Amino acid sequence: MNLKKKIRLLVLTLLVTSLLSGCIFNEKDSLRLGSRNNTESIILSHVMGQLIESKTDIDVIYKENLGGSSVVWNAMTNGHIDVIPDYTGTIVVTYYHEEPGNVEETLEMTRRLVEEDGIVALNTFGFNNTYTLALDESKAEELNLVTFSDFAEYSNDFTLGAVFEFIDRPDGLPGFEKEYDIGFKDVKGMDHGMMYRSINAGEVDVINSYTTDGQLAIYDLRVLEDDQSFFPPYHALPLVRKEVLEQYPELEDVLYQLDGMINEESMQIMNGKVDNDGMVVEIVAKEFLEESGLIAKD
Repeated sequence: MNLKKKIRLLVLTLLVTSLLSGCIFNEKDSLRLGSRNNTESIILSHVMGQLIESKTDIDVIYKENLGGSSVVWNAMTNGHIDVIPDYTGTIVVTYYHEEPGNVEETLEMTRRLVEEDGIVALNTFGFNNTYTLALDESKAEELNLVTFSDFAEYSNDFTLGAVFEFIDRPDGLPGFEKEYDIGFKDVKGMDHGMMYRSINAGEVDVINSYTTDGQLAIYDLRVLEDDQSFFPPYHALPLVRKEVLEQYPELEDVLYQLDGMINEESMQIMNGKVDNDGMVVEIVAKEFLEESGLIAKD
């Protein structure tokens, strides 16, 4: 190989190495926002991400649809993602296997527990997205079902449609059945989006919905009351790795602007825009931030 070819090869090698290094370092120096495989988590991720990019010079990389809560949590604690939205009850019960308390106690426990793993829990967004049961309104009226205790008397005649995670979580179906002495005729695991289509088609009789589900606004379902307060508070909040806050100290003040800004109704509306109306998540998040006065309108 002559000298010119050697020089060209050397230059090409350096160029490729530089480009690859640029890709690696760009991602490493950027903020990685993770989300679960559900609409609400992805929306909250984009709400945080767009606010961050609007208020700072930080680049945001979205890591969407990573999986269920445990998958996302493992990615967070292993340093593969930097910021996530999560829920106080999930953190206390599912990740750390502790007994939750009331709203304030559960939030304080959340902050103390995640700190052990180098994570900071910021103030809550303002809404509590807890588990519930929902069934056809006419059937609930016929049987006079208002609470979970009412439903327990008839549950053996009902087929439950539930997300896979709810079926396995200690704060989900196992504990719920024990607390209310409930047993179902059958339990069918499915993705969240399938539950409402399944109950509408008569394939299941009752579903484990979430109180901020957008589909509750378009299906004629009755949401039952957790009269024995089995399910813990599930207040949504941002979690940030401590070393990321040390690298970007401005991040804390920016995310604190979301403190108490999203209630159950506004979260349900945002979920509905995506799940019912087919709107793009990025647009829904942007509309919320603009209407809330958190970012300027274009």
